[in-house]
Amino acid sequence: MLRAPVVAAAAAFATVLLCGAATARSSAGSSAGSSALSSAAASSAAATRAVPRFAQDPYPSTYRPIASPPVLIEHATVLDGTGQRLENADVLMQDGKVVAVGNGLQAPEGTIRVDGTGKWVTPGIIDVHSHLGVYPSPGVNAHADGNEMVSPVTPNVWAEHSVWPQDPGFSTALAGGITSLQVLPGSGNLIGGRGVTLKNVPATSYQAMKFPGAPWGLKMACGENPKRVYGGKNAPPMTRMGNVAGYRAAFIDASEYLRKNTPKRSEPQRRRWWQSSNGTADSEKDTGGKRDLKLDTLAGAINGDILVHIHCYRADEMTTMLDLAKEFGFKVAAFHHGVEAYKIADRLAAENVCGALWADWWGFKMEAFDGIQENIALVDRPENGCAIVHSDSEEGIQRLNQEAAKVMAHAQLAGIDIPPERAIRWLTGNAAKSLGVLDRTGTLEAGKMADVVLWNGNPFSVYARAEQVYIDGARVFDRNDPSRQPSSDFLLGHGGASGGVR
Repeated sequence: MLRAPVVAAAAAFATVLLCGAATARSSAGSSAGSSALSSAAASSAAATRAVPRFAQDPYPSTYRPIASPPVLIEHATVLDGTGQRLENADVLMQDGKVVAVGNGLQAPEGTIRVDGTGKWVTPGIIDVHSHLGVYPSPGVNAHADGNEMVSPVTPNVWAEHSVWPQDPGFSTALAGGITSLQVLPGSGNLIGGRGVTLKNVPATSYQAMKFPGAPWGLKMACGENPKRVYGGKNAPPMTRMGNVAGYRAAFIDASEYLRKNTPKRSEPQRRRWWQSSNGTADSEKDTGGKRDLKLDTLAGAINGDILVHIHCYRADEMTTMLDLAKEFGFKVAAFHHGVEAYKIADRLAAENVCGALWADWWGFKMEAFDGIQENIALVDRPENGCAIVHSDSEEGIQRLNQEAAKVMAHAQLAGIDIPPERAIRWLTGNAAKSLGVLDRTGTLEAGKMADVVLWNGNPFSVYARAEQVYIDGARVFDRNDPSRQPSSDFLLGHGGASGGVR
């Protein structure tokens, strides 16, 4: 079935949100304001730093924050994402940034005041493992664009080129407090391609959702999935040893490509294809050969400019992948799913590798058989642990806060007490860290993006609902205001233009 492009809904929604003009900063709260400005300047400098050699972006972000007047949420319980819990506290947002968090904050004239009495405020939730847009919901075969299963190694494909911004799943995720998400290729291949980090705003193109300056993620997969896809075709890999041989062959090629395309110290004047004005290769001169899109991605991963995210369930396979990373000099940002991550929690913490995990999925295939419900709590080591609750589901993404609450409850049964101010990091700060954007979002600190959720109560309660969601300081969702409940044209064309909120 053909579906019309999302124009009317997004345009109308943007018109509503643009009604408030941003105002200049007030002298009120000057110390917090100057802290915000210096942090913002640092972020701006980071965003304009030199482009990495193998990670130039010919499809750059066109995302622009929606203009909004200053907003002050008052008298709420605030979980700032750094491990702090503040009672009867305020959060001031202005010019798209968090200006200050504290008690009794002063606000400039024209500020919108929101009564947070009895309510809770958190940073916006970040899902590091989503397939929204590449496997839309509701889904049809015509929109199944997440797996390029023509070869076990396809680092040349980019998930962003499959993202359908009209996916109704984006708006239902927004109603669950999701402000940013990483959209990844599927796990059918050993190396599935690049993932992209998006801001969860209505748009007509994926570039208008693309998180400015966020590094790409390289999706890899170990275990049963690549075996299942290719083994039945009498093609490699058929076994786990075939999986590892496939990774090694790909990174050997990438290492050689990197060597040939890296200027020698004695030849600083020689230009490479990534330095040319049009970004194309010069295969007849000094680049070491024709530009290769597959090897660009793998070389970017070796250089650390593209972050490596690995779908991997078993502890023994995760240790093999960590050794593979050492062999070829890349860093694993996070293992995803990792139902046996608790078995190697100490090593993950020691090597500063995050575990992006489910609360309680287990047993649906052999490699998922040894999962336990305390997994995330055990990976969340006090020293350098980085546990994340992820979804991998168009439904689970709508209630990641309650998925985290399951972990807290099972940990308590095991004698591990995890307070809300610690658990919120599984959904915000740790997630931002794994995506390489913690300097800009994930916590409520002066100068960071004002990605904020106002909850009707404790977000880890079964009764919790996101009442208001702010992205860069603009109220993009309000459970009590139908004009702030965005719908795509897909829903408009099918009689479902109610904002998707029940």
